[in-house]
Amino acid sequence: MFRAQWMSELTPGVSSSGLENRPRKTSTRGLGGKVTDTKAKQELAKEEKQARELFLKAAEQEQNGALYEAIKFYRRAMQLVPDIEFKINYTWSPDGDGVSKSYIEDTDEGSKMADLLSYFQHKLTFQDSSLKLCQPELDISQTHISVLPMEVLVYIFRWVVSSDLDLRSLEQLSMVCRGFYICARDPEIWRLACLTIWGRNCNKLLPYNTWRQMFLERPRVRFDGVYISKTTYIRQGEQSLDGFYRAWHHVEYYRYMRFFPEGQVMMLTTPEDPQSIVSRLRTKNTRTDAILLGHYRLSQETDNQTKVFAVVAKKKEENPIDYHRYRYFRRAPVQETDHSFHVGFQLCSSGRQKFNKLVWIHHSCHITYKSTGETAVTTFEIDKMYTPLFFARVKSFTAFSEKPL
Repeated sequence: MFRAQWMSELTPGVSSSGLENRPRKTSTRGLGGKVTDTKAKQELAKEEKQARELFLKAAEQEQNGALYEAIKFYRRAMQLVPDIEFKINYTWSPDGDGVSKSYIEDTDEGSKMADLLSYFQHKLTFQDSSLKLCQPELDISQTHISVLPMEVLVYIFRWVVSSDLDLRSLEQLSMVCRGFYICARDPEIWRLACLTIWGRNCNKLLPYNTWRQMFLERPRVRFDGVYISKTTYIRQGEQSLDGFYRAWHHVEYYRYMRFFPEGQVMMLTTPEDPQSIVSRLRTKNTRTDAILLGHYRLSQETDNQTKVFAVVAKKKEENPIDYHRYRYFRRAPVQETDHSFHVGFQLCSSGRQKFNKLVWIHHSCHITYKSTGETAVTTFEIDKMYTPLFFARVKSFTAFSEKPL
């Protein structure tokens, strides 16, 4: 405003004494003032644009390690527009490779808050104090967590995620402050989580933009709970001796599927309700005899449907009873066999939750005779008795960490 007023005073319609020369030239002076104001605004916009370019170039030089060159560009930008750092916001690439040349106007609050990661990184980069991810809210005598470097904080966050892939706790931790938000978005944490689930099948990031987006959107089984199905049917009993009535039995049982990030799975069929069973499924070293242990894999079909295939078998006895050592037992030797069950599911989403439903598509029993090596396969028909399994989150599964991610 000062510059525009100063230039308007230099127009020909104003005398050195500050008074108008003649009344008939008033309109000419007013028109000339408007033209001058327009030119002044254009010059201001041009200077602000030049300052933006210098500021972004300085930020890029700073990211590349050329601090001396960055200071020169910062100085030139602030000479043109002193408060240029509050008028623009540069965006960061998802993997932290540097600064892109696009900027976001601060006047548009919606676009500024669209990418919180870039916004928080920008705020932390230009703080007046030393670069710290967070600041203590109250004065304390003990050492605050903000003293730790970012590498140590990221390692602590890997303990939060743990080998159980508890990314839910990581998202809750990111709501503490801006610095924790930045650490929780570290690409390496999400890349390790994706490699743990899909292995070599996720070498390429495309079509996703970030590793976090891949983890959230790509179909996968969930590890922080159990998939449960409840089956109920009526079975006819035997007729009474006098023939007056016939008993009917109401049969009810549950199926449980517990997946682990290492590719292992547990399966259990029992009439006991979830409240008494879920606590036994926390670890693979359970003492429940009826549990079947095995491995699973995810399959992405051509019809864009994700399927889960698993092979489970009963735990082998460590010390089987040897009947041959008893002299007076004359029993025919029982042919030793190995039983395994092959199951297949289609992974679906139901309601607001993602990947929380498993629909049966295959169930078969494989019996292998050790003496001959032959295998007999019995395939079961998938009918209404095979009800879908729905996911139920169990908080105790992620209550503590055994090892970091």
